[in-house]
Amino acid sequence: MTTKRTCNGNSNGGLREIGMYGDDGCCVLEGLRMRRVLVAGMMLVGCDMGLAQSSGWPAGPEHAVITLWAKGAPGPVTATGPEADTSTAASDKIAGRPVVRLGNVSVPTLTVYLPKGAGNGAGVVVFPGGGYNILAMDLEGTEVCDWLTARGVACFLLKYRVPRTGPYPKSAAALQDAQRAVGLVRAHAADWKVDPKRIGALGFSAGAHLAAAVSTHYATRLYPKVDAADEVSCRPDFAVVVYPGYLAIAEKGMEFSPDIPVTKETPPTFLVQAEDDTVHVENATAYFLALKGVGVPTELHVYAEGGHGYGLRRTKLPVTGWPDLVDEWMKTIGMTTSAP
Repeated sequence: MTTKRTCNGNSNGGLREIGMYGDDGCCVLEGLRMRRVLVAGMMLVGCDMGLAQSSGWPAGPEHAVITLWAKGAPGPVTATGPEADTSTAASDKIAGRPVVRLGNVSVPTLTVYLPKGAGNGAGVVVFPGGGYNILAMDLEGTEVCDWLTARGVACFLLKYRVPRTGPYPKSAAALQDAQRAVGLVRAHAADWKVDPKRIGALGFSAGAHLAAAVSTHYATRLYPKVDAADEVSCRPDFAVVVYPGYLAIAEKGMEFSPDIPVTKETPPTFLVQAEDDTVHVENATAYFLALKGVGVPTELHVYAEGGHGYGLRRTKLPVTGWPDLVDEWMKTIGMTTSAP
């Protein structure tokens, strides 16, 4: 329920935020371009959800936040309580720093991070990991977007539904959100000065599986059409898959999952994982071999040590230098070498 008191936000990439205050004090905003409506029926939400600002999540008011499903997400709701950071003082830290582990997400959103200077025309949709139960929103989300935008790449951080929303086909929810997100970015690429032919997907752990899933499940949407954004392709133009899970089946001797139907049309992919990853390095190696088998340009990096869940946080271990390799790879495949 909203009051009649209006609120105004900041501009972001030509987007003007105008809306009303709700009873909880959050500003519920319709995203309007100064010249025309950005996305019919979309809402921008300027609300901090009660989480710590110092983590980088939630994003500040300079970032547009778009709800994927203006009339509610398709399928059943799996959240068992309010959306919240599930980390406690006793939770594991990564590189000596805490992690936001966001749980009970029932309203998926896309947060827009535009380059701090001149962009190079590339855009990346980022999928945080968390076993399809929580989302590591800072470690594998906001920190990734900060890294990308510093390199001229627009970043679109997907807060997809959890818990128990994947892997597909066990549940279609997270993949529905991923398909919708990539389609929205491509449909409105001009609004964010992104080349619609240079839109990638980057994911970690379960989010890495989601990046592989949307790279191979793009021909048909897994939900009824919402608007014109669902008429454009949701195939990423490239994918970065970081310490993935769910791609190899342990019960079948680490056989590659048939639920990721690789073809020669699967986008060029960068893979990285540590040999001592408890989630098993075979997830990366099996995917690499499947891609190689059909002639998809693929780059694989395997390290002896590193474990799982390090994000972009540097440690003494060489595996944490993977972002530098991705930076060079994106240039090599022609995604970040020229303006649109």
